[in-house]
Amino acid sequence: MFGFSSDAGSSVEEMEFNWDDYLEETGATAAPHGSFKHVDTSLQNGFAPGMKLEVAVKSDQNTYWVATIITTCGQLLLLRYDGYGEDRKADFWCDIMAADLHPIGWCEQNKKILKVPEGIKDKIPDQEEFLQRVLKGACSAPANLLEGLHRGKNPLDLIAPGSRLELQNIRDSLEAWIVNVVENVGGRLKLRYEGLEDSDKFDQWLFYLDPFLHQVGWAAQHGYSLQPPLAIRPLKSEAHWQEILKTVKEEEEESSVPTDLFKDKPVIGVHSFSEGMKLEAVDPMAPFVISPATVLKVYNEKYFMIEIDDLRPERTTSQSYICHVNSAGIFPVQWSLKNGLHLSPPPGYPGQDFDWADYLKQCGAEAAPQSCFPSLTSDHGFKENMKLEAVNPVDPEEVCIATVTKLKDSYLWLQLEGSKKPVPDCIVSVESMNIFPVGWCETNGYQLRPPRKAIVNKQKKIAVVQPEKQILSSRTVHDGLKNQELNSSDSVVINGKYCCPKIYFNHRCFSGPYLNKGRIAELPQSVGPGNCVLVLKEVLTLLINAAYKPSRVLRELQLDEEAAWHGHGETLKAKYKGKSYRATVEVVRTADRVAEFCRKTCIKLECCPNLFGPQMVLDKCSENCSVLTKTKYTHYYGKRKNKRIGRPPGGHSNLEVAMKKPNKRRKRRKHFFVHKKKRSSTSVDNTPAGSPQGSGGEEEDDQDESELSHSLAQDRDKRKRKLRTFSFSDDENKPPSPKDIKMEVAEKLQLDSNPLEWSVADVVRFLKSTDCAPLARIFLDQEIDGQALLLLTLPTVQECMDLKLGPAIKLCHHIERVKLAFYQQFAN
Repeated sequence: MFGFSSDAGSSVEEMEFNWDDYLEETGATAAPHGSFKHVDTSLQNGFAPGMKLEVAVKSDQNTYWVATIITTCGQLLLLRYDGYGEDRKADFWCDIMAADLHPIGWCEQNKKILKVPEGIKDKIPDQEEFLQRVLKGACSAPANLLEGLHRGKNPLDLIAPGSRLELQNIRDSLEAWIVNVVENVGGRLKLRYEGLEDSDKFDQWLFYLDPFLHQVGWAAQHGYSLQPPLAIRPLKSEAHWQEILKTVKEEEEESSVPTDLFKDKPVIGVHSFSEGMKLEAVDPMAPFVISPATVLKVYNEKYFMIEIDDLRPERTTSQSYICHVNSAGIFPVQWSLKNGLHLSPPPGYPGQDFDWADYLKQCGAEAAPQSCFPSLTSDHGFKENMKLEAVNPVDPEEVCIATVTKLKDSYLWLQLEGSKKPVPDCIVSVESMNIFPVGWCETNGYQLRPPRKAIVNKQKKIAVVQPEKQILSSRTVHDGLKNQELNSSDSVVINGKYCCPKIYFNHRCFSGPYLNKGRIAELPQSVGPGNCVLVLKEVLTLLINAAYKPSRVLRELQLDEEAAWHGHGETLKAKYKGKSYRATVEVVRTADRVAEFCRKTCIKLECCPNLFGPQMVLDKCSENCSVLTKTKYTHYYGKRKNKRIGRPPGGHSNLEVAMKKPNKRRKRRKHFFVHKKKRSSTSVDNTPAGSPQGSGGEEEDDQDESELSHSLAQDRDKRKRKLRTFSFSDDENKPPSPKDIKMEVAEKLQLDSNPLEWSVADVVRFLKSTDCAPLARIFLDQEIDGQALLLLTLPTVQECMDLKLGPAIKLCHHIERVKLAFYQQFAN
């Protein structure tokens, strides 16, 4: 359903906008999250992978052990106790605000006990020697981020409303003046000049990493004077301004911002411009055209002023601003001509055909040499027609939907949609701090201007979450997140910040039989951080497009109709040989499940489990995947770690295939995986399995695919024959008869306590009272408590516990009895 706006100023804000629906309707893609370096920097929490800290041991809160940070996400840290080596099974998430975390040396200073955890006691015979070795040259997590007022806070959050900074005046001089932070939106600051508390007329919006924004005291340290800009100076007397300055200095400690917050600001280098040089430039206040410009003044080795040329004798004002060597929007003479772009002649220039040679001779000036300008790069990830969010230069309060209409070197031409007053395409650098990834406004609680003509106006979906799905597995979230509840949004947002950590593509790892190694090598080094659903959707889309057969990979990723949902269903698309395919794929919504999701997806695609995920492979892959071939990999990873019968075409669950009677014609059913052109909300896919519309259609059509090796084709045919002639050869794998399934059905379970409160020992005790007692050891080893028990389903039991079908069904029968008793006795 769409709403139409009759004029540019109508109240479109009230209409609900959904990025996913909009991208679907426009057929566009979102610009990759990794292309917005300033956003990536703003999400860093001061902790880095590889840092070490001392952590309370879960089984004995009176003892501590050294742990290493594996990855970070907001106020969450993924840790691994030292001594586990490359064993990822021991990794655990904890919340900085809630967990018992300390810098290295804290135990010694506070007379606390450092003791090896039980799980690795046999690996560390000499504790003192081990600690000396692992702590030699180690980097400790910052003490100020683990203790005191700044504990668990993203450094960016320390720029609160009321904080003071110093801002250089880029219009008329190098002087600076104090500004107050009025609002902080994900690092984008609304600033008001000190002394103008009651007026917002001169307010400015700047990202906190802007080169002209500094901590209080910067001007004095670098020899610049503190003076209010010329535009506001007449509003108060000189004595009044000096009184304001005195007050600021007295209150400096109360309103100051930590200096290390600006450590990631771009460093300003030395320029080589001279006064009178000519160049081409874009006015940052009106970045719509490229014009001839002149270096008006050189202040020092870092700063110079340029002026947009204007030849009109009657002009009264000038468009001038201060630049540095890395300022965006300055180009050598003839840059526009070389790139096929229009250069706007100076106002008052005779004629329409501007010629640089004549103009330089007429002005008696020289062109700034190429060496004065920074080298431009085209390696940024942006492409034409991509969507993003961008600040309206005419009205910086507005952040609009933007479309990339043109690309030249490291510059984008953006068409803004939904602005109150239509504006021409804006010219911005790919490193601009006024552009943001899709979803940035929503994540930071800021109003995004929706498109003017077609505004998605859907009713909000209400997510109904069953009680057993509300609670995260305690094994994956451990200490501080143990009782965190999921909401109906796409991801858990911590302090208004993104949730998903950065996902790395480890190009050295084995890509498996489905993915094209050459295309994998062309993927960006990383994606994210960002909204979990959006980041993982982007990652999966990149993988699908990097496949030999995108439709085949899409089919492997699709969500089984019979499988239980633990995440968020997303529709992904693939194009192959002129046909369009789509499937519903499940992605997780919370940071604590991202690593497991990536690893399981890798195994599903029979590639190295480290091919992509939140951990970067620096040197050698822990899986030693470089020695594997495509056919060997199927045995070592694809089959050995997944003992299920196999995935039949169409994504049926393995249980359904196993229970089918031989020689009985398979019932036609509705498929997730259909042609885009054939999609209908009411249609049922009755196409035979051999056609493109069916779930397995593309494989039979493409036997001559040249990109797949002959050996892989033979291996695939063997697996097909094996699937068709499969017979059960042992009792454990044999599907249970109806009599077996009925065991104890009549016996109603009566619980003495709420299973949500069961400890691991309680779960083990329960299992030992059933005919699944031999499996109790697995639950003990994996630390599955009552909360985690209620989350278990047949697919997760088979995958995570490596059980054959018979024992898995028997175990799930008892788990279902517990769930039923929970609902009847305790669920309110």
